[in-house]
Amino acid sequence: MHGLNDAVTALLRRTADQCVLPYYQKLSVDQIEEKAPTPGGLTDLVTIADKEAEAMLAEGLGGILREATIVGEEAATADPTLLDRLGDDLCWIIDPVDGTNNFGAGKPPFGIIIALAEAGETIAGWIYDPLSGRMCHVVRGGGSWINGTRIAARESQAEKPIAAISMLFMEPARRETVRGQLGDHFTLVDIPRCAAEQYPRLVLGINDISLFERTLAWDHAAGVLFTNEAGGKVTRPDGRPYRVDSDEKGLIGASSPQMWELAAAMLQLNP
Repeated sequence: MHGLNDAVTALLRRTADQCVLPYYQKLSVDQIEEKAPTPGGLTDLVTIADKEAEAMLAEGLGGILREATIVGEEAATADPTLLDRLGDDLCWIIDPVDGTNNFGAGKPPFGIIIALAEAGETIAGWIYDPLSGRMCHVVRGGGSWINGTRIAARESQAEKPIAAISMLFMEPARRETVRGQLGDHFTLVDIPRCAAEQYPRLVLGINDISLFERTLAWDHAAGVLFTNEAGGKVTRPDGRPYRVDSDEKGLIGASSPQMWELAAAMLQLNP
């Protein structure tokens, strides 16, 4: 996949330079729109950068692998039937600006995420931070890489392991339950509200545990594989692997299998 990686990496950098960074901290009010409220009552944003970046990425990826289906976040929002294509033989999955709420507010973190799936399973992924230039890349069976250097996941080594728990899409009662189950055993920290930042934090020893309720393919396909190939562990709460063509809720992510077991036991979800 060396040639594929070079092509996708170049496309990501070009898209960031032409469609994302020119709008950073320069968006006008009419360049930011609200999507329909989520089930939790939160509002997702979409900006002109999301739309232009997705168009450029879709065109470029279509030229790299013509036989692959393309499912982008904004296209799927407009036409939800595209979600039925996530299990195709080959499928590109695009998050043109992950962390759009941050981006729209003119603050980091945000990123661009690309995944390539085969029959519902991620086989490659890219997570790009346009501000720092950090390029995370993963190939199934080929390890995880940051800026060309292979990376191994590591724990934070904090006295109390660090947990970044996404509670945005949890029901209020479940939020309190989760806080109670984890609070005595982990140091709870704020989430970046950006999967393109959260998964690298698990691998780089910044966070030990992440818990996700909503698990949309464009947010998680690349990051799950990236963490697992680095030696961490991300699965469904009962230990089953993540698939991009599933609409289930819930993921436990950890910097190591041992941390995963600890979190799952605390959440009383370990099978």
